[in-house]
Amino acid sequence: MPAPDLVTAELKLTGRITTASNATFLGSIGDVVVVYKPIAGESPLWDFPHGTLAHREVAAYLVSQVFGWNVVPRTWLRDGPMGEGMVQLWQEPDPAQSAVDLVATDHVPETGWKRVLEGRDENGRMVALVHEDSPALRRMAVFDMVVNNADRKGDHILAVTDGHRHGVDHGLTFHRDHKLRTVLWGWLGDALTAEERDGIDRVSEGLHGELGRNLAGLLSAEEIASLAARCARLRLTGRFPAPSGEMSAVPWPLF
Repeated sequence: MPAPDLVTAELKLTGRITTASNATFLGSIGDVVVVYKPIAGESPLWDFPHGTLAHREVAAYLVSQVFGWNVVPRTWLRDGPMGEGMVQLWQEPDPAQSAVDLVATDHVPETGWKRVLEGRDENGRMVALVHEDSPALRRMAVFDMVVNNADRKGDHILAVTDGHRHGVDHGLTFHRDHKLRTVLWGWLGDALTAEERDGIDRVSEGLHGELGRNLAGLLSAEEIASLAARCARLRLTGRFPAPSGEMSAVPWPLF
């Protein structure tokens, strides 16, 4: 049987994801499992225009496609049981894998992991926030810098069985002001690889063509101009930037 039309076929709700801050549902379109976030279920925010989070999620997917790294699962806008919203293909994480973790400070692996910060847990024990040192996660960190992701929590990184890492929950992206908050600070100051620089160039060039035309229906002109400026700044410095500004460099909660 051919796959159902993901835009027009009936979207049935099968459950609610109660850990999300905005209304988020599990659903199906035929045999295809999806996540559905209706615009009507978005909570107002002081720093992002109301009713724009679904559009930002789709914009993040479009930028991910131009990068060519498959960071964001397929995401699109369509009508649903609670009105228009963002729909994304469900990705099944591997429970045996974790790309980000909290470990005792004296148990941080010597290789293969990056230490981000240290602190005390609820029992007063010293713990470290760590993430894996992998090309897939580095690509996600570059993607986050470009889209100005204000909410890269550990649980927004899905480790799947083949070693790939998907990023989800991109509603808080593309703000015109610096908003980068992420748990992926382990490469701070490192030089960008040739592959990473090429990816940024593809996005920068795409803003003058199809990508720019598609984003124009999802983001403001100021937000697109800020996106172009971030690409140019990253190519000029050629390195993973340090946190800046007075806001926290990591989201809360971390997971």
